[in-house]
Amino acid sequence: MSKRKQRDDDNDVFSRPPPVSSNGVHSNMDLSLLEALEKSQSAVEVLDQRTLKKLVLSFERRLKDNIEARLKYPNQPDRFADSELELHEDLQRLKILAGGPELYPDLVNLNAIPSILNLLAHDNTDIAIDVVQLLQDLTDPDNDEEEDSHEHARVLVDALVENNVLELLVQNLHRLSDTDAAADPDEAAAVYSTLATVENLIEVKPAVAELVCERTKLLKWLLGRIKLREFDSNKQYASEILAILLQSSTANQRRVGQMNGVDVVLQAVAMYKSKDPKSSDEEEMLENLFDCLCCLLMPLENKERFLKAEGVELMIIIMKQKKSAYGSAIRALDFAMTKYPPACERFVDVLGLKTAFAAFMGKIPMSKKNKKERYQEELEERIVSLIASLFGGILRGSRRERLLSKFVENECEKIDRLMELYMRYSDRVKTETERLDSIELDDLEMDEDEKYNRRLESGLYTLQVVKENNGGYI
Repeated sequence: MSKRKQRDDDNDVFSRPPPVSSNGVHSNMDLSLLEALEKSQSAVEVLDQRTLKKLVLSFERRLKDNIEARLKYPNQPDRFADSELELHEDLQRLKILAGGPELYPDLVNLNAIPSILNLLAHDNTDIAIDVVQLLQDLTDPDNDEEEDSHEHARVLVDALVENNVLELLVQNLHRLSDTDAAADPDEAAAVYSTLATVENLIEVKPAVAELVCERTKLLKWLLGRIKLREFDSNKQYASEILAILLQSSTANQRRVGQMNGVDVVLQAVAMYKSKDPKSSDEEEMLENLFDCLCCLLMPLENKERFLKAEGVELMIIIMKQKKSAYGSAIRALDFAMTKYPPACERFVDVLGLKTAFAAFMGKIPMSKKNKKERYQEELEERIVSLIASLFGGILRGSRRERLLSKFVENECEKIDRLMELYMRYSDRVKTETERLDSIELDDLEMDEDEKYNRRLESGLYTLQVVKENNGGYI
């Protein structure tokens, strides 16, 4: 689930009007309160450098008062409680800066960032939670309405990273509890906000995806979170953040592999081998987990770990159960067997050919959710790629004979299927090529590379794979 989705849901609570009585007056709102609210709204200050300096100066004063009170009365919480409440209120006021990203460079120049970040280690967890929520608001990409807002956000993010925001966020994450029935809902919300802040930082500065894994134990925390059996929004978000960290970083893929991450993700996926997710959010989490698995299967050493953890066997079981993870299992097998003969050999040895060729022949389980033409086409393309990997990985011996024999059984029906696929994809690519050739380049800014990508999207890759199977391997 996207963090924006949760934020919108939360905002709905505040956007609903209070009940209205028969005379048109809001029944549960005191008119004097309404009048006070209108006065306070009319007194809102313009967000500019002067306001920023006032906010920062007030915050620094409250912070100094709180530090002094805690040092003076370390064992008397009631003596520093007021200063803590005032500090909390000032942190809330700083959230207004999210509406003026053009002031971020000034916020950095005022040297307020170190003071704010140090509060992530505050003895009072509530203060640390205030800081997490503030950071989430300040780094939210939705703040970027103007063209140069991204540059302002980059200045802020650079300052945050230089002042160890990653280390402090993850250290605070480890002291928050959100994994049992007695968990504090505020701490659970803070966990979500922490993950949202990490995602925001990566969006503004992609290098953070590797930095946070180099400098902190976030990967360990994420793997521990997805191992839990119970589903909740934080488990879902953990799976999403893990997928983001793995998508474009070979270094992170290798790190997770070395941490036994392949086995952890397989265990998380195995919970759905014979059951479907109970909600759309849980379904999205399962997709995230398979995204993680496919990313992990890119380095060769992780393919070996996948094999040792009996990942091939698990994916075949998932396919046989014909639940919602059916297509994802095919995708994972395609990644595992690409340019890796041992996985191809294991697939044949554990009797995966029957299951794979059933899908190849179009016997794909359908449900109301996946009964879409594009879903069928994606699976079709994946299974063609998977079978091509089998031919590329099994070159001789009895396994090769077993693979070839599939194409002569039932009166060579699978060769007929190959020809059917060849004709269909050939027509689609030809039609798209003719359409692109008829477009004047001046009318549509499209170079040859983009044309090639459009042809790939129309099925060129699958057509090439079918050609190899039809004319090269068989």
